[in-house]
Amino acid sequence: MALSLGSGRLSIGVDIVQISRITESLDQFGDRFAQRLFTEQEIAYARSSQPLMPERFAARFAAKEAAIKALNLSQAGVNWRDIEVLRGTDGACSLIFHGRVAQILETAGYDEVALSLSHDGDYATAMVAALRSAADGAQPAGPH
Repeated sequence: MALSLGSGRLSIGVDIVQISRITESLDQFGDRFAQRLFTEQEIAYARSSQPLMPERFAARFAAKEAAIKALNLSQAGVNWRDIEVLRGTDGACSLIFHGRVAQILETAGYDEVALSLSHDGDYATAMVAALRSAADGAQPAGPH
């Protein structure tokens, strides 16, 4: 979803993940699953609390999906590890972009990207809001 603002364009992506499905994937595929989708820092944070590990992975999975939607990257063939969720000392999470994703976003002219995560019961959700200046006519790599 994208909205035109006076000085730019706001894009929003939302995703919801069933935590038990992430647990099943971790049980079935183990480290292969985690290492394919998450950075070393994300894995270390998720594993720092065994009881919270599945919901931490699920929230980060949802965040990456929401970012792909908000930033219109679904057709760009991005590496999931190029989208990283980091938790600050204040407890707030933010998105850091690496590699090809960082290049795509720079070309597209995104100025700010905000992330909100939540989990309750068997579900984790994420919302990503991305602001792009109207002066930049470049488009993301995905469909328009």
